[in-house]
Amino acid sequence: MATYKGTHGTKIQNYTSDPANPLTGQVWFNSTSSSLKVNAGALVASWSTGNNLNAGRQSTGNFGIQTAAITTGGYQPGASPTRAAITESYNGTNWTEVNNLNSGRSSMGAAGTQTAGLVFGGIGSPPRLANTETWNGTNWTEVNDLNVAKLGLTGAGTSTAALASGGLTSTAASAATELWNGTNWTEVNDLNVARYGSAGAGITNTAALSFAGNVGNAKNELWNGTNWTEVNDLNSGRDECSGSGIQTAALAFGGQTAQALTESWNGTNWTETADLNTGRHSMGVNSAGTNNTSALTQGGTPGVSAATEEFSFVGGIQTIDTD
Repeated sequence: MATYKGTHGTKIQNYTSDPANPLTGQVWFNSTSSSLKVNAGALVASWSTGNNLNAGRQSTGNFGIQTAAITTGGYQPGASPTRAAITESYNGTNWTEVNNLNSGRSSMGAAGTQTAGLVFGGIGSPPRLANTETWNGTNWTEVNDLNVAKLGLTGAGTSTAALASGGLTSTAASAATELWNGTNWTEVNDLNVARYGSAGAGITNTAALSFAGNVGNAKNELWNGTNWTEVNDLNSGRDECSGSGIQTAALAFGGQTAQALTESWNGTNWTETADLNTGRHSMGVNSAGTNNTSALTQGGTPGVSAATEEFSFVGGIQTIDTD
């Protein structure tokens, strides 16, 4: 029977800290953390499946990070289609139902963290909405409306400093942009290309991206707090995709015509990376994330999806579970 020493030429060694340049496959014991570790090799991008939502739906509003997120609202098709008010909280493992939105809706913009979030716009039953609601970690509170009611808009920022761009009004695709200061929305400079069903990235309202959109759009625009500037396009145009990250490190994933495809943004260019396990669109306008190395997505369509997936890089130094 092969032994570790027979295969690698040495016994498992003790270290007070991880070795600087371990060989691929090397195992050691870190006495400081009391853990058995291994170098699993080069880091590789990957989507992994997680536990399902309690209620499958599409076109939700999403904010937070991969291990602490909120998804709310959404469309539930069927014999009696519903614009949901359901809110679920994610702890990195499971989804738990929490208090509902005041106004059920889908295709809204969203921004913020698991304990301090914001949703705005969308479509109810059936009118387009300008309604804005804040989330304090427990309850939703209605606050001042957007200046223009619309659906399919993109959000970025925080619950007290948010950005809303694009969307579909009752008559046409919109290029309008509004800034939220914690109390009111103010119209500012427009996108260069009017569109809806786009996605975005950004954790402040002074630095963000808006990309993709209706009719398979590949456009990508950068917001500097005052103006939108066209920058390099996605490799694959799409609409109803999801976005995650910040203006210099973002992800675009899913969407119509490119349903499993994921692209990574480095501040200059988009590069294709690991595909979703289940291709779908309408997973929500904005998904949780603060860079292009982690992301969370859930729900969507085809079907009434409850699927959850997490994006990360596998490999490198990992702790071996010895339980």
